Amino acid sequence: MKKLSYLLATAFFAGLPTLVLAAGTIDGGTKQAVNSVAIGMFVAFVAFTLCITYWAAKQTASAADFYSAGGGITGFQNGLAIAGDYMSAASFLGISGLVYTSGYDGLIYSVGWLVGWPIVTFLIAEQLRNLGKFTFADVTSFRLGQTEIRILAACGSLVTVAFYLIAQMVGAGKLIQLLFGLDYWMAVILVGGLMMIYVTFGGMKATTWVQIIKAVLLLMGATFMAGAVLYKYGFSPEALFARAVEVHPKKAAIMEPGSLISNPLSAISLGLALMFGTAGLPHILMRFFTVKDAQAARKSVLYATGFIGYFYILTFIIGFGAIVLVSTNPAFLDAGILEKTRSGIAAIKGGSNMAAIHLANAVGGNLFLGFISAVAFATILAVVSGLALAGASSISHDIYAMVIKDGKANEQDEIRVSKIATLFLGVLAIILGIIFENQNVAFMVGLAFAIAASCNFPVLAMSIFWKGLTTRGAMIGGFLGLISAVVGVILSPAVWEATLGNPKGSAPIPLDNPALFSISLAFAGIWLFSVLDRSVRAKVDRGGFDAQYVRSQTGIGASGAVAH
Repeated sequence: MKKLSYLLATAFFAGLPTLVLAAGTIDGGTKQAVNSVAIGMFVAFVAFTLCITYWAAKQTASAADFYSAGGGITGFQNGLAIAGDYMSAASFLGISGLVYTSGYDGLIYSVGWLVGWPIVTFLIAEQLRNLGKFTFADVTSFRLGQTEIRILAACGSLVTVAFYLIAQMVGAGKLIQLLFGLDYWMAVILVGGLMMIYVTFGGMKATTWVQIIKAVLLLMGATFMAGAVLYKYGFSPEALFARAVEVHPKKAAIMEPGSLISNPLSAISLGLALMFGTAGLPHILMRFFTVKDAQAARKSVLYATGFIGYFYILTFIIGFGAIVLVSTNPAFLDAGILEKTRSGIAAIKGGSNMAAIHLANAVGGNLFLGFISAVAFATILAVVSGLALAGASSISHDIYAMVIKDGKANEQDEIRVSKIATLFLGVLAIILGIIFENQNVAFMVGLAFAIAASCNFPVLAMSIFWKGLTTRGAMIGGFLGLISAVVGVILSPAVWEATLGNPKGSAPIPLDNPALFSISLAFAGIWLFSVLDRSVRAKVDRGGFDAQYVRSQTGIGASGAVAH
């Protein structure tokens, strides 16, 4: 396995010059000049993270090491890693891109994502650490039927991971396309290949340290970028906003709510997805098993919330900075699109997702562009690694080890299945990334949150807090939420019209985000079918609640119990 690691890394660096020479065109048919400084930083970062992966691979001997880094991550380190996991392409590239195109309304995503953290802090962080081992399915199946619940959890996790991966792959593809001048599909394959190397060989330990390093670099880079923008306007946000209103085609409308989402139902639905989706994201929930006890789990959330909240303030300034410094500079605009639309906002090279990248060039030149490009790539790589690990864990731990092998799987076989699953997920991510090329990455993550909030969160919350929950109720309600969310996403205008190419106005469901109805359906289904369940299994499910409650509050019986 180590030899294969060397071969893959060597192949990557050997093939890099060929990829650069194969550079094609980007949006609008303009040739992208090769930025040697940016490429140098990019290659240096990849080399450094491959060294981390090699180090982690030597220390990964057991399933606990592979899935949860052996529980040896501190609260502060885990908080940084969670922030690194959460500050994804959607946060950095997507939100700044939405602010760039829509102004004030672009903040709806960052506010929604941040509000989800108190729910994690007060409802599930401690209980999750006390009840689980490797995946959140360990918690939901604590007193419920193992086979049924783990199949449900695996389905919810894999669908969520798939939609989340789309956003990251699109962001990475556009970034590498812009940086190297590669064809988009080649850029996506490059990212997918690196992701498979990190997860397959390094497991959770490598993923954690890549996320920590990336979080520190991203916070530093975003702070400098926002500070540079404010410096140009005398550190006066009012002057910045006034200039943005002056140059943006929408004028004063960019400072008003409603330009991005005008339908109240859509706004409520999106808000619910972002708030409750956080507590259902498998790659975030897995992070609570990497710390030694529940106290460290709570500290993790505290640190993560502070880092993430600070970062989202910066993305708002970065988005407005791009309006005034990027949309008015022909160097960052496609001449053909500009001539056709007469809008600097629409003509940005690489699309709106690249607003932050171009702004880095505007405020710091090629050197800072190289740094931010490398950090943005690190951002995406860290998140896709966490996602792939979460998806692979669902297949290997929940399905293979606990369902197929009935909890008697050999650890080495389980890890081997996880690595094979990672390769499968990598190929799937590449295919989906190519299909969804033109979607805004923040929007795509919003759909992933809708699915997590409609399936994973209701089952997890009800299993922890409601004594009356039964296996039948969780199964039917969970699948109702999952299926209605997926169907709602596919039949929405964003996918039905924008991605699948159907005529405008033909979408069967007018809402872009289905969470309002799919979450309600999930909770209603869980409650109704649990109440109506009079089976023998239902009595066992209800009878096991007291023991589960004691362990969830005290940690007695779990590794690293905490005193209160």
